Amino acid sequence: MSQRKRSKGSGFSQGNDEDEDYGVSQTPTHTQVQRNLERRSQDQVNQKVSELVQFLLVKDQKKIPIKRVDILKKVIREYKDVYSEIVNRAGRTLQQVFGLQLVEIDTKHHIYILTSDLPRAEGEIMHRDNQTAKLGLLMVILSFIFMKGNSAKDGAVWEFLRRLRLQPGERHEVFGDVKKLVTEEFVRQKYLEITPIPLTDPPEFKYQWGPRAAKETSKKNVLRFVAKIQGKDPTFWVSQHHEAES
Repeated sequence: MSQRKRSKGSGFSQGNDEDEDYGVSQTPTHTQVQRNLERRSQDQVNQKVSELVQFLLVKDQKKIPIKRVDILKKVIREYKDVYSEIVNRAGRTLQQVFGLQLVEIDTKHHIYILTSDLPRAEGEIMHRDNQTAKLGLLMVILSFIFMKGNSAKDGAVWEFLRRLRLQPGERHEVFGDVKKLVTEEFVRQKYLEITPIPLTDPPEFKYQWGPRAAKETSKKNVLRFVAKIQGKDPTFWVSQHHEAES
């Protein structure tokens, strides 16, 4: 697997009240970290790097956003004085071996995800396996939202999915509970954001891209996806094409 360009977000920033109990409320300098490393067993530091890589990969299996406080508590523990070095080494390993990048999606609460590429339009994205099929469905929903001006009402989203023979109240042989997949799993994984529309009765909601979607794909790729499905050139949609290229 080819090595990806290292993302600036692959390291963890420091400083969160939640982390004070674990001794990283203040950012150590690079020199301090290097001095701390000299006092540590390099075999144990390498072991911590390996443990962190495994911890992140397990979390990523369910696309669960990862909190720094959990990394400190469950993996780093007494090696918190070389925390940044362990995280940076783990980030390099994830990039070089697995093609994944460690990205901070919430700088206030220090929440992170592993990102890779969403399926592109090429290939049979709906047929390889269930997980790929789910990502294929997600790509369709992200495309619909983008083409609607980056926000779509829940009623419009479900009417669109019904045209694909996906009913919110019926169990699908591949996707299972479609409503749960879209409104809970994709939201929990930070691919979608669903927010209430004020002053609506009965209550209505709007669907938008979540931070993981913005990291793992782009409007340009989504527009190419739509263009290939509909057999048109991306420039056919003037405003979307301008937005995707900007």
